[in-house]
Amino acid sequence: MEIGFSLGSNRGDLVAHMKDAKRRILAYPETEFVGQSPLYETEPVGVASEYAHLKFMNAVLVVNSACTPAEWLERLHALEHEMGRWRTEDRNAPRTIDVDILYAGAECIDSGGLVVPHPRWAQRRFVVQPLADVRPDLVLPGAGKSVREILADLQGEAVTEHTREW
Repeated sequence: MEIGFSLGSNRGDLVAHMKDAKRRILAYPETEFVGQSPLYETEPVGVASEYAHLKFMNAVLVVNSACTPAEWLERLHALEHEMGRWRTEDRNAPRTIDVDILYAGAECIDSGGLVVPHPRWAQRRFVVQPLADVRPDLVLPGAGKSVREILADLQGEAVTEHTREW
């Protein structure tokens, strides 16, 4: 099954964290690289004022995997923890790495803390732009439009391509 991940970092060496997370994801058994977006530098969204100066690095990574989304959620929480992310009550606190499951084939899941497709993906340019780089014609379950069409309709925060190589 094809699975799309959104990766983000806003603490420490952002590019190094993004590269490390990608390497770790691709090292899991039964995981095949499909594609990736460039890295984008983005403004923070929904963060406390004391973190507003911390820019994010964001990207999308797409893989094929025999693992279920629930198995990936467990893997991703372990990966984030190993890379120094500590979850707190402040969901938008700075983090070395944040990896979300954007989609998993045509599956719709809302169970045990796992929601797929990601519930806010289409409202966030820092997710939609990199996803459009990899899968512009993809129509996620419930979206009714392609990623390219959703991007064209988005207003708001800008994203700046940082590098294609990571």
